Amino acid sequence: MLRIGICDDVSDARLALQSALERVLERRCEAQFFAFSSGEGLLQWLERHAGELDLVFLDIEMGQLDGMETARRLRAADPDLQLVFVTGYAEYVFDGYSVGALGYLLKPPKPEQIEDILNRAQAALCRGMEHTFVCRNGDTHYRIPVGRILYFVSDRRKVTCVTPEREYTFYSKLDQVAAEVDGFVRLHQRYLARAAAVERVEGSEAVLADGTRLPISRACFADALLALTRAELEG
Repeated sequence: MLRIGICDDVSDARLALQSALERVLERRCEAQFFAFSSGEGLLQWLERHAGELDLVFLDIEMGQLDGMETARRLRAADPDLQLVFVTGYAEYVFDGYSVGALGYLLKPPKPEQIEDILNRAQAALCRGMEHTFVCRNGDTHYRIPVGRILYFVSDRRKVTCVTPEREYTFYSKLDQVAAEVDGFVRLHQRYLARAAAVERVEGSEAVLADGTRLPISRACFADALLALTRAELEG
């Protein structure tokens, strides 16, 4: 499932681009679309739904917050989000490189241009998988940059992934999560922390950079201390 955002202040333009994308995607993969009429609206939505978009098409010529400034703020919030500019003016094309845009589409986009953009987007997402933890809650898939994860905590059949911005809860086991991520240390039967996020160990607690204190169990203490020391030396 490819999760695509379309941000354009003209309703007809949003609908036209979505239709064009659907025609190309119908023979490739399923997609879920999210429409936004302003950069402000997109940014506000992402504050509550971080990690829920893979690819965003941004119109450059929008109202108060144009596509370029929207892209800069998106890039600051999510370095791995794939961005594509949509414009009616070729002179804007090269501006996109300053924010790491995947590419651009000139209005009205041609099917072969859309095909090329989607090919590159999916290739980039595949390359980024090693730096991303993906989980699902119901129909919602989350793409979480590993470098933003502080720790995982389990509660029966559920695991919660904690980042500075938000928490993501999904059905799994902590052992399974531990097998999927590198650079994490088992502190406790219920806690798995990113080693680089641990600032110090005080007594039987790991203190994270944000001040969070996580318990280290007796059973995990020796292995956890060794892993944290190794991570610090390698870092």
